Amino acid sequence: MNMPSMSIAGRRISQDDPPYIIAELSANHNGKLETALRIVEEAKKAGADAVKLQTYRPDTITLDSDSEDFRIHGGLWDGRTLYELYEEAHMPWEWHKPLFDHARNLGITIFSSPFDTTAVDLLEDLNTPAYKIASFEAVDIPLIEYVASTGKPMIISTGMADADEIQEAISAAKGAGCNELAVLHCVSGYPAPAADYNLRTIQDMVDRFQIVAGLSDHTLGNSTAIASIAMGASIIEKHFTLNRDGGGPDDSFSLEPSDLKSLCSDAASVWNALGDVEYGRKSSEQGNAQFRRSLYFVKDLEPGDVVTSDALRSVRPGYGLAPKYRASVIGKCVTKPCGKNTPVERDCFDRNLSGEKI
Repeated sequence: MNMPSMSIAGRRISQDDPPYIIAELSANHNGKLETALRIVEEAKKAGADAVKLQTYRPDTITLDSDSEDFRIHGGLWDGRTLYELYEEAHMPWEWHKPLFDHARNLGITIFSSPFDTTAVDLLEDLNTPAYKIASFEAVDIPLIEYVASTGKPMIISTGMADADEIQEAISAAKGAGCNELAVLHCVSGYPAPAADYNLRTIQDMVDRFQIVAGLSDHTLGNSTAIASIAMGASIIEKHFTLNRDGGGPDDSFSLEPSDLKSLCSDAASVWNALGDVEYGRKSSEQGNAQFRRSLYFVKDLEPGDVVTSDALRSVRPGYGLAPKYRASVIGKCVTKPCGKNTPVERDCFDRNLSGEKI
């Protein structure tokens, strides 16, 4: 079976490649272009593969209404209307070109999540290399099809979606022209408890949908993201900010620069540690083989003496015969002088004395 793979801006993404790390800028610009530009810079310094924006206006994502349908109850944004939240959080469209230019000058990939067709058109004008569909839009099949029609690689987050809805989104993307596609296992809680993540789902996604899979992680810290690599994640997305106490809508559950740097480093280390199925001796073990146990004489023996049980012991180091030969050696006659504290070796015996092999 071929390993599912895709690529973004020339970077191959699969379980055979190091994890692809996405720093989600989201609303952490806190209304300042300078902050957004710095976040891109810090993402590059930390070692992220890409930085991701969100492209919408409040009136392209919701309606300006304060009715109960449009009011948030509970959580970080309790009491606010959707329009108020998105008015504060949205990335002004005139910022997109400076951010794309800045990222390209720094050498870090940049793309975005569009929330309607006009956002896709803007991102196409900027020649975005890829698209991300947010979890809440994973059921918006017309949007998925419109994005897929660009022919660009796509990533779809799957928070709140069941297996049938995920399959529907995948089929819509592929049917509309997307040939490079990934899905991200996601829990749409802000923040989300690690216990909700059920990371074994990631490898099931790979097997069930025959697709690249990863993790969009809203937990606090990096442990869930790191663990996901062993569960088959090829992509990790985390919200990223300059200051977790910055007061923005997403700051409190985002990584700071030192956290992102640790994530990038640890993710690479964990992926390297996965390796292949291998039972042989590793290169780092070669020098330590001498410290395994082996058989040593603990008495002086002359030619013709019979080896008794109290004449040898299994000890470190490992220059003698392996301990598994102890029973075979006892009762044999040595054919040369064998001194105390010397290894028991094959040439201590005339192997023709017995049909048993040492």
